[in-house]
Amino acid sequence: MNQETDGIRQNGGRGRDLDAFDRKLLSLLVEDATRSYVELGEQIGLSAPAVHERVKRLKRTGAIRQTAALLNPIAIHKTLLAFVHVDTHGWGKSPELLAISKYPEVEEMHSVAGDTCMLLKVRTKDSRALEGLLARIYDVPGVIKTRSYVVLSTHMERPVQADITTEWPAPRQAARPPR
Repeated sequence: MNQETDGIRQNGGRGRDLDAFDRKLLSLLVEDATRSYVELGEQIGLSAPAVHERVKRLKRTGAIRQTAALLNPIAIHKTLLAFVHVDTHGWGKSPELLAISKYPEVEEMHSVAGDTCMLLKVRTKDSRALEGLLARIYDVPGVIKTRSYVVLSTHMERPVQADITTEWPAPRQAARPPR
């Protein structure tokens, strides 16, 4: 399927699959996108021109969507991280609810399956700012309730990774039949 759905590009039509060099290159770029082509080439065993061509192809095919700076939330005074579940009457993906994305405190917005309609990842200055954002969400027609989960501490947060787990280990406590 090579069509767009709500602005999200679907998988498929990439040209060629990613090889081991591509995945290693992408992993290095996720760690630090300011590395030179020479440095990247030394780390993956390719010449700088070959790395440059691969990066151009990865951008062209959409594997690299953009290059961006990752901001420190403490340095920019957005220390409260919360996940907000939004419940609505009917279909939750209304234009009015999607317009909440205009607020810079809304980092992610997902239409989800399950016991809620929309899942938001938000980062605000403090609880008062979160309360203001929630008030704005409640102004949206059709919103009936929200559930907010304030993060106490973050143990791991990272952007999309290039590597793929090819074989999952067996669970350590596999179900054993009763004796």
